[in-house]
Amino acid sequence: MLGERIERARRWKGLALRELAARSGVSHTAIRNYEKGLRTPGSRQLLALAKALGVRTEYFFRQQRISLADVEYRKRASTPKKVLDQIREDVIEQAERWSELLSFFPKRPIRSFEVPRPLPAVESLPDVERVADHVRQAWQLGHSPIPDLIDVLEAFGIIVITTEIDHDQKFDGLAGAVAGTPVIVVSEHWTGDRQRFTLAHELGHRLLEGHLPPGVDEEKAANRFAGAFLLPASQVRGRLGEQRTRIDAQELLLLKQEFGLSMMAALYRALDCEVITRSYFSRLMKRFSKFGWRREEPGEPYPPERTVLFEHLVYRALSEQMIGESKAAELLGQSMASFHQQRKLMTHVAGQ
Repeated sequence: MLGERIERARRWKGLALRELAARSGVSHTAIRNYEKGLRTPGSRQLLALAKALGVRTEYFFRQQRISLADVEYRKRASTPKKVLDQIREDVIEQAERWSELLSFFPKRPIRSFEVPRPLPAVESLPDVERVADHVRQAWQLGHSPIPDLIDVLEAFGIIVITTEIDHDQKFDGLAGAVAGTPVIVVSEHWTGDRQRFTLAHELGHRLLEGHLPPGVDEEKAANRFAGAFLLPASQVRGRLGEQRTRIDAQELLLLKQEFGLSMMAALYRALDCEVITRSYFSRLMKRFSKFGWRREEPGEPYPPERTVLFEHLVYRALSEQMIGESKAAELLGQSMASFHQQRKLMTHVAGQ
C-alpha cells in the first residue's frame, strides 16, 4: 500500500523516477524498490519524498481506496497521456479526501443527486430546450442569470472538483462518479464562462443519457442543454428581440457578462432560438475567426468560479469536534503552520 501511494503521488505530480530522485535526494533505484514493495522507506526518506512531492506524510498512509467510475473525458486529440494520468490522480486524491471527510459525519451533510423527473420527452434537438427549462423550474432557478453555477450543482448533490494540472488547456472536462455521487471536474485555470459551459454540458450528459431517441447526437444535445440552461430562450429573445438581421458584438459581450457564457455560445443561442438566420450566423463566425475571437474573446475574461463546500465542511467537522486540527489540516492539504496561521485570524474574528 505504501509503495502504491508513493507511485501514485509521483504520477500525480508528473515526475519520472529520476526526476523525483533528483528532487528528493533518494536514489531512483530505492524509489523504484519502494514502489514495487521490495523495500520500505525509513522516516528520513519518507519525509524527503513528501517534501519533494508537495504532500504531507499522512498522504502515504491514507487508507481510503477510491475508484472513479463511469469516467468520461472531454479531451482533445493532442492531450498527452501523462497529462490525463496527472488529472486522474489529482481527481482521485481529492475524491479520497471527500470520501474521508464525509465518513466523519453521522448523517450525510450533502443531499443525494436526483434527476428532476419526469423529464420532458425529447424527439428532436430543439426539445432539449424544454428539458433545460424543466430543470430550472424544478430547482427553482427561474430564468434569471445563475451567479454561481458550482454552488447550484453542489446544492443538488453533484461534487465539483477543480484541478490545477491543466496548465496548457489540454482537456475539456471530466465526469464520473465516486461511491455513486456524480463528480464533474474542471480546470481552475479556465475562464469562468468555459468552466460554466463545461459544468452545464456535463449536467446535460447525466440528465439526457438514455433519454434521447436514435438520431439525436448526445454531444450536440448536451451542448444545446448547456446553452439553454445558462441562457434560456426567453432571455435570448428578451435581450435580442424576436428576429434580427444584424447583431453588434457588444451585445454578445453584454450577454456574456450577464449570463456567464462565452460570446460564441451566446451567438449559438441566437441561432438556436431563430433570432438570426444560419447564413448570418456563418458570417459572424467568419468575423470571429478573422479577429481571433474563437481563441480569445475581447473584453475582460469572465471570472472563474471556485468551490468552497469542501472547505466549509472541514471547518464544520472541526467545530463540531468530529476531527482534530491535524486531520483538518491534512484534509485541506495544508501544513500545520499554515493551518494555525489561518486559524489565528479566524479565532480572532470569531472571538473564540
